[in-house]
Amino acid sequence: MNRSGFVEAKCKGNPEARPVNSMQKFRQILGTAFIFLTVGLMSVACGQAPSESPTLPFAVPTFTPPNLPSITLGGEQFWSDEVVRHGWRVQINALTGHHRLLDQKEVRRAWGDHATCVAALNETALREAWPPPKKKAVITMHGLIRSRDTMEGIGAYLAKEGDYEWVNIGYASTRRTVDQHAESLAKIIAGLDGVEEINFVCHSLGNIVVRRYLGEASAAEPKWKPDPRIKRLVMLGPPNNGAELAKRFKGNKLVAMVLGSSGKLLAGEWDVVSTRLAVPKCEFGIIAGGNGTDAGAHGLIAGDDDAVVAVAETRLPGACDFRVVNLLHGQLMNDPQVRNYTLNFLQKGCFEAPELRQPITVPDMPKTRPEQGTPQFRQMP
Repeated sequence: MNRSGFVEAKCKGNPEARPVNSMQKFRQILGTAFIFLTVGLMSVACGQAPSESPTLPFAVPTFTPPNLPSITLGGEQFWSDEVVRHGWRVQINALTGHHRLLDQKEVRRAWGDHATCVAALNETALREAWPPPKKKAVITMHGLIRSRDTMEGIGAYLAKEGDYEWVNIGYASTRRTVDQHAESLAKIIAGLDGVEEINFVCHSLGNIVVRRYLGEASAAEPKWKPDPRIKRLVMLGPPNNGAELAKRFKGNKLVAMVLGSSGKLLAGEWDVVSTRLAVPKCEFGIIAGGNGTDAGAHGLIAGDDDAVVAVAETRLPGACDFRVVNLLHGQLMNDPQVRNYTLNFLQKGCFEAPELRQPITVPDMPKTRPEQGTPQFRQMP
């Protein structure tokens, strides 16, 4: 018998000690693996590592685990940035409401409430003597069901070619409301100390989040004030007038579950939320995807489109410049010409030369395709 009181399987001189055969060992290993796999899968569903206190369907002992570095399992659709600095980010969980601090390698360095994580971030910045940010910043924001990885290419290009302080924001696009996204954006902008000029480059839903952030200025009791440092905004495939494609699936419970609150906004709640969206007072330009024909790329969308958003749905009066490029919705941010247009607009306020501007002064009425007949789909060349 060992110190723990268990009989050693290979104890000499003990005829009653039964050896543990290979099948018993396999069952023990399998049982242990099943427990860890179950907890791990539940953690992934919550966007957390097992050590990050996931919500489980059974009672667990209450204790406070140490704040130790921990590798995370991703869960980008469940986490929204609230502070981004030097590649580190304080995030809030869309399901639990608790926060975590991630370093540049996605390793969790602290967790708890917002103040605790910000304090840990500030302590790290002082200890490692982070350099001050550049005077001009560009914030990139992804679209619905996507992650900040989709904006890596264009963001890195702008940072290199334009010498911008690049802030790439990730947010739980399907698990939180546009109001919540805008509130988190307000915290990020407020934390950009030392920056004198702020610009935005957003894809799809990211533009609606920025417009909602700016729209808080007209609220009776505003939670934040739009930052006066904002200079220019480039919109890539923005559903500025809602999205007909989303509206066609508004009664589909499966689609509603996947797209979440933000998807419902684009479908059946646009008329309500659109009153809280501002037309940017800063200079802004719009780049839409389309093939230049009324047939478009998607049979369920009327007129020219990028297979997700109609060209007419992207237009917003007040835009300083406008372009339609022969690209699908998900290709806009990765195209070399679009990147060049974007950099030029951030620097000069136009996509090409000033005399080639195509400003939008009159709103378009988005077309509506009849629901009769069988939808036709075609590939964009």
